Amino acid sequence: MTRKPFPAKLFSGHRTTIALVLCLFGLCVARSMLPVKQRAARGAADDNRVYLIHADVLHYDRYKNPDAQILNGHVAFRHQGATLYCDSAHFYEMSNSFEAFGHVKMYQGDTLSLFSDYAFYDGNEQMAMARYNVVLKHRKSTLYTDSLNFDRLYNVGYFFEGGKLVDKDSELTSDWGEYYTETKQAVFNYDVQLRNKKFFLTSDTLYYDTGTSVAHAVGPSNITSGASHIYTEDGYYNTNLDRARLFGRSVMSDKGKWMTGDSVYYDSKQGTSEAFDNVVYVDSLNKNMMTCDYYWYNENTGYGMATKRAVAIDYSQKDSLYMHADTFKIYTYNIDTDSAYRKIHAYNKVRAYRIDVQAVCDSLVYNSKDSCLTMYRDPIVWNQSQQLLGEVIKVYMKDSTINRAHVIGQALSVEQLPDSTNYNQVSSDEMFAFFRNGEIYEADANDNVLIVYYPVDDSDSSLIGLNYTETTQLKVFLENRKMKKVWMPKAEGTLYPMSQIPPAKRFLPSYAWFDYVRPLNKDDIFNWRGKKAGTELKVVARKEAPLQHLSGKPSASDSIPVDRPKSPLAAPPVPRRSGADTLKAPALPADSAGLAAPADSAAAAVAPAAVTQPAQAEAAGADGGEGNREGDKAGGTAAGAAATRPEDGAGAGEGGA
Repeated sequence: MTRKPFPAKLFSGHRTTIALVLCLFGLCVARSMLPVKQRAARGAADDNRVYLIHADVLHYDRYKNPDAQILNGHVAFRHQGATLYCDSAHFYEMSNSFEAFGHVKMYQGDTLSLFSDYAFYDGNEQMAMARYNVVLKHRKSTLYTDSLNFDRLYNVGYFFEGGKLVDKDSELTSDWGEYYTETKQAVFNYDVQLRNKKFFLTSDTLYYDTGTSVAHAVGPSNITSGASHIYTEDGYYNTNLDRARLFGRSVMSDKGKWMTGDSVYYDSKQGTSEAFDNVVYVDSLNKNMMTCDYYWYNENTGYGMATKRAVAIDYSQKDSLYMHADTFKIYTYNIDTDSAYRKIHAYNKVRAYRIDVQAVCDSLVYNSKDSCLTMYRDPIVWNQSQQLLGEVIKVYMKDSTINRAHVIGQALSVEQLPDSTNYNQVSSDEMFAFFRNGEIYEADANDNVLIVYYPVDDSDSSLIGLNYTETTQLKVFLENRKMKKVWMPKAEGTLYPMSQIPPAKRFLPSYAWFDYVRPLNKDDIFNWRGKKAGTELKVVARKEAPLQHLSGKPSASDSIPVDRPKSPLAAPPVPRRSGADTLKAPALPADSAGLAAPADSAAAAVAPAAVTQPAQAEAAGADGGEGNREGDKAGGTAAGAAATRPEDGAGAGEGGA
């Protein structure tokens, strides 16, 4: 029997199938081997593998965790210059990562260490995620938190469940933050608190440099140190040097005083404050403030300065007083004693405005020791329609209220009448005014007293005429701002009808009306307007008291002519006349126009003298005694002596002679 061969077609199909199977098998083997070679090559080139250095026990759990090598006992890993130790770990060699449990410790170099109860480390990302009782130490700074991700690639640690950073002097806490180990910079957000022995800071966002100990607060922030407080939304504070740089209208306050500016610099150790642009300083206890574009103050020495559009404002009264000068300076004496006092200097183009009083001068000084405000070089004070000037004007305060005023040298008081063409005038060598509870009760003019006064007809308020009087002393006593009596020792005067007034008698030799210099409002204090040429006060040579010499011999320097500061027109001295030459003048009614004078200005203080008729010299016993002072008046003046000598003259009766 002949055996039949397999069909050629069938044989050919089987060979093709076998060939395909063999090819697919070879391809699978090749593909399975290729990735192993690539990973090995890449690992050898980058050396990014996490190395297991030691473990007491290593085993596998193919059911619960088939991808992990389970390690126990003194486990140690090494990766990219960092070494990690723990009690136990799960090592995922394929993903180049591990989990560490118990007493986790990671060391990077000799400056950085990380401790926690648990950590997951990703070798590919170089990221350590530490949890529970986390402590990150870097040089002299230590960060405490419960959750920290540390990026070794960028050397930055992130905490997001509350953290505390401690360096040698400060402790900083927040809800969320970052710490950069290379730059030593820390960023803290949400409920930020920075504490040290000297201050306490709260903020919304804080940048802190642990190397320089400089904190940068962003957003609403408060810094408290004892009674001092700083509010800022953009401020830098050096905790080592105790220096602050504050921007964005930050506010510094201390015991009822506060200051702000576009930028403020404060040095706590030196005790200095410096502020620039739109500066505002407020003393709420004494109810005064200062505005300027530059301010500097040393709290240790008590010296300060304000300049660049500087304005001092007193708001202790119903209406605020605004005063401008090129520069204000403050000096404090006996600063650490119970007898400390201050002097405030304002100089160059001083101008002041309040609704009821205005003033100008070249410079002034306020001394808190005797509560005296002294105006120098062409001082002028206005009150309503009245003007007062002299070489020097002194105003003495008591309990923040005017107590007395003193005009020294070429004193002139002028009142403009309602017709704006006639003026009541008084000139003398010096003038005084005395106040009680803020109300004027006496005004004096001493030596070479000249008076131009227009009496008023009570029936129709018309002017009766011009009364020109010369005397050595004038006293006016007031009650409720109205003249009660006038006193003069000896007087010579003439009453001219309105139609027969000599032109030369209308104005005193020293008359000057400086209404064009007067500040118009609080903004006009910045506009300096000098006096017209020829209207300045004459420079008068004065003699000083002789100097004492041990030899007892007179010296050429015993009498030195001293130039007084410039002022308006000087009145020539009036020759003294004997009683026989005195011309008695008619008395004035007590309620003549213009007698009422405001009680809170130096101009008003002497104004009554400008509108009073000299009284007849009569013997009057007790009335002269009403001129006695309450200890207010400066001793040794001619006015004070005359007030208690009725034999030299008599006080006029109620409302005049």
